[in-house]
Amino acid sequence: MTTRREFIKKAAIGTTLVSIGGALPGFSAKSYKNIIGANDKIRVGAIGVNARGNALAEGFAKENGCEVTYVCDVDKRAMEKCIVNVQKIAGNTPKGEKDIRRLLEIKDLDAVLIATPEHWHAPGALMAMKAGKHVYLEKPTGHNPAENEILIQAVKKYSKVAATGMQRRSWPNVVNAIKEVHDGAIGNVYFGKAWYTNNRASIGTGKIVSVPEWLDWELWQGPAPRVKNYKDNIVHYNWHWFYDWGTGESGNNAVHFIDVLRWGMEVTYPTEVSSTGGRFCYKDDWQFPDTQVINFKFGSDKMISWEGRSCNGKSIENTTAGAAFYGEKGTIVIAGGNDYKIYDLKSQLVKEVTSDLKFIQGDIRNPSEKLDAFHFSNFLDAIRKSTPLNADIHVGAISTTLALLGNISQRTKSTLQTNPVNGYILKNKAASKFWSREYEKGWEMRL
Repeated sequence: MTTRREFIKKAAIGTTLVSIGGALPGFSAKSYKNIIGANDKIRVGAIGVNARGNALAEGFAKENGCEVTYVCDVDKRAMEKCIVNVQKIAGNTPKGEKDIRRLLEIKDLDAVLIATPEHWHAPGALMAMKAGKHVYLEKPTGHNPAENEILIQAVKKYSKVAATGMQRRSWPNVVNAIKEVHDGAIGNVYFGKAWYTNNRASIGTGKIVSVPEWLDWELWQGPAPRVKNYKDNIVHYNWHWFYDWGTGESGNNAVHFIDVLRWGMEVTYPTEVSSTGGRFCYKDDWQFPDTQVINFKFGSDKMISWEGRSCNGKSIENTTAGAAFYGEKGTIVIAGGNDYKIYDLKSQLVKEVTSDLKFIQGDIRNPSEKLDAFHFSNFLDAIRKSTPLNADIHVGAISTTLALLGNISQRTKSTLQTNPVNGYILKNKAASKFWSREYEKGWEMRL
């Protein structure tokens, strides 16, 4: 294993060149404004810090030349806990702010980390860029495809560094595996398969209860249409499985490995999307499928398939999450972590690359701390030195849109014909209605 700094120096340019959608047309890192001085600390605010956001705050607090100065959350308990955790790591005590709008008014704040519920991802990122802040946005980049379009436009308009939490684009051995694909180690790749399996329990049927004193329910809902009654099975995490706020398992987990396959197979938007599945295991408030297979066709010669099983954790290729490239000469399997295997056409293992840096399956908070530090450094170097991003908003938006198209196919029970240039749904009015969403009045996304 090379050191993180050595890897970034050697690989930053190369990984960008092999990334489809790695940079916006007509937009390069040189056009970023307000570059931070080499000796200046980058002041960061963490937004949405109950679980993954707390891990991001801790991770960035460990980065040289970075200081987490603010923590923002509508959950008072999460905000206070994150402040204490950052203080233990870095020594400084961040200030707390409940309202993202007030946080973004602070002038001595250079960047924000966004790990809120998914209905807040794109609106929060847009607000931050408009306020002059650089953005590190967790996946998925949007709650619907239209939000991804808006974010791509916003990066170009406001010239801010905007990275996506597709961290595998910075993991050393994953980068090497993709290079093997591109260098022809298994010949022409025509099929990619990704998967995610888990043993999630039922979320039950929610009971209407009083809003907890520690939660601002109005602000938590933010851009989403208002749900008057608060139920006891939404906050935290279970919001993933409700249409108003989440994107299901495909937006939650498929995006990572769809992105890896798209990267290796050098494809962008598909020409056809179909999804089958349902909520089969439990009868409860969960609205998305717990079992789902999404197929993406790219013209007449390439295909990607994703299998999600939320309630049966039986692994595939001895890993509960991963991706496999199938080519004319063999197969490359990338497991959930920083390792990969190459097989010949007779299923014989011909190469195995392992790593001491592990991915902890099932850890929703911080499954890959040491690995993700590569990605964090890349974001900070983009702000300070105009280093190309390994996964910018364009990368994240395309991969997220694919996952969301799968959900649209599922909800409309139809096979989607799509435009390979922009992902638009063709000649399907029912499906096209899901391209965007209704927003609470006053919270609409506008450039």
